[in-house]
Amino acid sequence: MILREWRFKTLEKIKRLQCIYKAITITMVILFLTYASAVAGDKNVIVIDKFSGQTDENGVPLGWELEEKEGKADIRSEHVRDNFYLHFVSRGSSFGVKKKVEFRIQDFPILNWKWKAGKLPKGGDVREKSSDDQAAQVYIAFPKFPAKVNTQIIGYIWDNEAPRGSIVTSKYWSKLKYIVLRNKTDKLNQWFKERRNVYEDYKMLFGEEPPEVGGISLYINSQHTKSSAESYFDDVYFTKR
Repeated sequence: MILREWRFKTLEKIKRLQCIYKAITITMVILFLTYASAVAGDKNVIVIDKFSGQTDENGVPLGWELEEKEGKADIRSEHVRDNFYLHFVSRGSSFGVKKKVEFRIQDFPILNWKWKAGKLPKGGDVREKSSDDQAAQVYIAFPKFPAKVNTQIIGYIWDNEAPRGSIVTSKYWSKLKYIVLRNKTDKLNQWFKERRNVYEDYKMLFGEEPPEVGGISLYINSQHTKSSAESYFDDVYFTKR
């Protein structure tokens, strides 16, 4: 009787263990397939950030580095339902966040991102050194040795006074070329989705084949005009086409 009861309990334990093992196996297969699908789906994309709301104590999204050129940075991670994005507020300040990324722009030439401006710096004009302020700036860096003095940069900007489509060389750094995508004629507080062929832009701006991408930055400034500005950034990524 005791032996029969022991056998019964042992069989029950074995069955339970088999069920647990089966459940774990199924879960692992599902996770593997999900991971494989994600990897396969990303083969044509380099995601810089879709923003998850995870930040450090300064509001800087994880994986990015804060740069404060003048004044105090005001960076906020905000969201509408489950969609997170960055919110920059400048009060006579200049700051941004940067991320190191390295790849051949020939392989992933198309930069995609979303942005909107809440407020433009009063009188901001990239064409003048004394008023070179913008509510929103996206920079792509192409370092060449020695990087500190030989890095070419493309800046896609939301200016105030400069006409859309303007191409301007920075008055502060000759290796920085701006392309004005938006200005005061565009609606404030409205998201715009941008798409630029960075490879073709680089060749047009610098007249040569580009080196590897070295980094990307998101910026705002209003210190030259001694005014204020506000902008938002979301969904930054490169694609093959």
